[in-house]
Amino acid sequence: MSQRFVITATDTDVGKTIFSAALVQALSASYWKPIQAGIEGGTDSETVARLTGITPIPEAWRLATPASPHLAAEIDGVTIDPAALMPPACNGPLIIEAAGGALVPVTRTTLFADIFARWQLPVIVCARTGLGTINHSLMTIEALRHRNVPIHGIAFVGDAVPDSEAIIPEITGIRRLGRLPRLISLTPETLATAFAAHFQTGDFT
Repeated sequence: MSQRFVITATDTDVGKTIFSAALVQALSASYWKPIQAGIEGGTDSETVARLTGITPIPEAWRLATPASPHLAAEIDGVTIDPAALMPPACNGPLIIEAAGGALVPVTRTTLFADIFARWQLPVIVCARTGLGTINHSLMTIEALRHRNVPIHGIAFVGDAVPDSEAIIPEITGIRRLGRLPRLISLTPETLATAFAAHFQTGDFT
């Protein structure tokens, strides 16, 4: 079976969409954002399409309001059915990018982490390297483990902070996959170059 990964994060605006795009490039994978909340200024699927040249799989729910999915759906007058969220069939690898952090509510009774537990697909946790990342990363990993979610590893995003990047894997036993630096010029070429310099593609196959 082709490899499938779920990309989550320790917080919002960590950089997991850019990491997802880099992984889509590296694996020649398909991309799926189950729920998009907020469309003004462009969607995550559109960003990935621009950076990879692929056509993403359409979102299951596309919400106009930029908020947590549970609230965005209520404001938009939409009902999300978590049970209907199932990874789509596709040829080759698949990258699934969730919204926000692992404990973001999909509805008022279901969190993304609950859906990850049902899917039982390997999860990659994206974490910023800035102050607070140790606490946020450890809590995210603990929450996923509490639900028996398989964790493939942690990918850092930002400037190098060697101690933070070392202590989180030391405490948790989670594999450090690499660190994607912030790119001043973000293009398909610069993204591919940065990913190749800081990650091993073999860690994802």
